[in-house]
Amino acid sequence: MTTPLPGQPSRGSTSGQPIMAVFDLLGRRWSMRILWELRGGPNSFRALQEACGGVSPSVLNTRLKELRTSVLVETQDDGYALTPLGEQLMQTLDPLRGWSKDWAIALSKNK
Repeated sequence: MTTPLPGQPSRGSTSGQPIMAVFDLLGRRWSMRILWELRGGPNSFRALQEACGGVSPSVLNTRLKELRTSVLVETQDDGYALTPLGEQLMQTLDPLRGWSKDWAIALSKNK
């Protein structure tokens, strides 16, 4: 499986549209969790594995490679960290967290 990038076909789309590539990348198992765990600062491989609770070393390694290829994560002396673009992505997604809480409340009212 190759890293989804703008201009290339991705899972669910052959258009190469950047939005489809990012949805493919973020939809891969553990990708969002890794980004979430890095939002507070750098983490070592082992610390990330512990924080993600259950991710195998091979999957974590694969996802980190994809996120580095996508310029969302970089390797630093103290481990892995979000790049400025990765930080921007997490800030962009933050309003979705608020919306998801409203969604959860609306769903609970419809039961």
